[in-house]
Amino acid sequence: MEATVFSVSEINFEVKQYLEGTNTFKNIFIQGEISNITYYSSGHLYFTLKDAGASVKCAIFRYKYRGVPVDLKEGEQVKIRGNVTLYERSGSYQIVADFLERTNSIGSLYEKMEMLKRKYNEKGYFDSSQKKLLPKLPTNVGVVTAATGAAIRDIVNTAHKRFPNVNIFLYPAKVQGDGAAQEIVSGIEFFNRAKNFEEKNKICVDTVIVGRGGGSIEDLWAFNEEIVIEAIHQSEIPIISSVGHEIDNLLSDLVADRRAATPTQAAEILIPEKKNLIEELNNKKNGLTKILQNRVTLMRKELEQKKNNYYIKNFLNILDDKKMEIIEKEKILIKELKRILKKAEEKLEYRKQQINKIDLKKEIFKRKENLREKEKNINFAIKNILNDAKKNLQYKKLKISKYSVQDILNLGYTITRKNGKIVKRGIELSKNDAVEVQFKDVRRKMKVD
Repeated sequence: MEATVFSVSEINFEVKQYLEGTNTFKNIFIQGEISNITYYSSGHLYFTLKDAGASVKCAIFRYKYRGVPVDLKEGEQVKIRGNVTLYERSGSYQIVADFLERTNSIGSLYEKMEMLKRKYNEKGYFDSSQKKLLPKLPTNVGVVTAATGAAIRDIVNTAHKRFPNVNIFLYPAKVQGDGAAQEIVSGIEFFNRAKNFEEKNKICVDTVIVGRGGGSIEDLWAFNEEIVIEAIHQSEIPIISSVGHEIDNLLSDLVADRRAATPTQAAEILIPEKKNLIEELNNKKNGLTKILQNRVTLMRKELEQKKNNYYIKNFLNILDDKKMEIIEKEKILIKELKRILKKAEEKLEYRKQQINKIDLKKEIFKRKENLREKEKNINFAIKNILNDAKKNLQYKKLKISKYSVQDILNLGYTITRKNGKIVKRGIELSKNDAVEVQFKDVRRKMKVD
């Protein structure tokens, strides 16, 4: 029998008819993690739905469902309803959905990344004080990325275009999938070890670029792994994180000494353009030359002026005049010193004669007598003051005694007490109150009528 031979278009058409013709794949619900989200200005939405083991492409067309959230994020868990269909041109099947809802606000990868971000932020790994300065003109640059990816081509092309003399050393590493994080760490550690053994290896890079091109959060996850973050933080060599993505919160970007949006931008940040450097150096050279020429011209003028200066031309004559002036002043100074010395000697001699004329013993005795007389006067004055104070005190005592309780009783007055307290007003007493009345010579208890 002759076998039936289909064209590619025919087989794709048949499969499409089969998928769309069976009820098994109509109005089915699927739940998973959303990624590769693409909004179009027409209102259509394309994305990938995935779980731990597989993924499927999906689309929502504006004319079928207008309630699509406009703020979907990579990694969110969603549930969709739709039909399975086949896109004939590429032969790939997809889900055309007419309903979508979130089942949680953030996917597991994003949740893990947020947790790691908080952890390393608290440890201070993202602080600006931890950042190392990039070299102004690197000569050797290390790159940790895939050997066959666009990232290394972009870095090499950009670097050599800007400064052909720079050397690029590649450490080939996986940048996604199993083992990618460990290979990235190995590359960082390799360049750091080489720095410490420069004489043996002849490789000592100024900076390391770690990165890759863009991709989904899953593709880029190796740059969020803890071992990568620790390796970047512990590196003695400045590191630029250059992962081509629009999301600005990869952990490698936050911990690195500098972040670049793409590998190309990393090379542009790190390597200056040679022609600009040469132009800058020439400008500085011309500026310095002008400054030196102006300085030399000025110094020549100053030298010419000094050569014609009166003091320089007549220096020897002026020097002789100054010597004679010093000699004259020296003579005047010696004469004045002799006069002062003679006057001091005369004053000293006069003092000696005055002291000799005084009888010291007699003078001391005279002063002692004077002190005794003053002592007598002081004692007499103190005694008079004390007597006056004593009399004043006695007078005040007599004056106060006239107002004592006993003196009042002696005048015929009495003191009435109720419950031990002196009664000052009649209103304080009531009928039958018991009181005590104090007379001059006796106390009596009484009752108020």
